[in-house]
Amino acid sequence: QVQLVESGGGLVQPGGSLRLSCAASGMLFSTYDMAWYRQAPGKQRELVAIITRDGRTTYAESVKGRFTIFRDNAKNTVYLQMNSLNSEDTAGYFCNGKRTNISPRGDYWGQGTQVTVSS
Repeated sequence: QVQLVESGGGLVQPGGSLRLSCAASGMLFSTYDMAWYRQAPGKQRELVAIITRDGRTTYAESVKGRFTIFRDNAKNTVYLQMNSLNSEDTAGYFCNGKRTNISPRGDYWGQGTQVTVSS
């Protein structure tokens, strides 16, 4: 059974930093593209950052230069380092793992972790 478990969310002041973690189990982690999404109240879920199975990264314009996604395949974990946080970063953050190039395909989500940026 595949599980993605996020951690590291919380309350942080504007300008502060947080590191989110997503630990995967039940899947061949190194073969998956991993991503972080976020969803604020009343808004659609949006892609924050993605790291492919071969390490290529893509970021939403709103987080470029502030957020970094990286993965540790030995630990089956993907991270999101978030710096210079502001109130617009307040959202539930969700981890996603997707594999489309190998059978069986997979598309899995974690339960989310809340990030609140407030003074």
